[in-house]
Amino acid sequence: MGDGAGWVPVCGLDRLKAETIVRVAARDLIVIWNEGKVVACERACPHEQADLALGQVAAGRLRCPRHAASFDLRDGAITAGWPSRPLRLYPVRITGGQVWIEMQERQPGR
Repeated sequence: MGDGAGWVPVCGLDRLKAETIVRVAARDLIVIWNEGKVVACERACPHEQADLALGQVAAGRLRCPRHAASFDLRDGAITAGWPSRPLRLYPVRITGGQVWIEMQERQPGR
């Protein structure tokens, strides 16, 4: 994993299960424990740049702390009717109890 291919270790799985939302140090990302799955996404709301680390997770959605919109944690889609791009999600792997995020931009067709 640590072969320089863009995968970065972010936290232990046990910590994430205890906290639900973990800020990724030195990167504008958060990692979320949601219904038995790990989701990594940008930390700033694409609508008004609110800190999504202060948001709430329920029923597979991340609710922005600043407004009533929420994001689907499967694909990043915002609540219908809001003028915003989707939330950017990052690939996640769990190896040996450690959560890893792929930070590199994906190339088309890869």
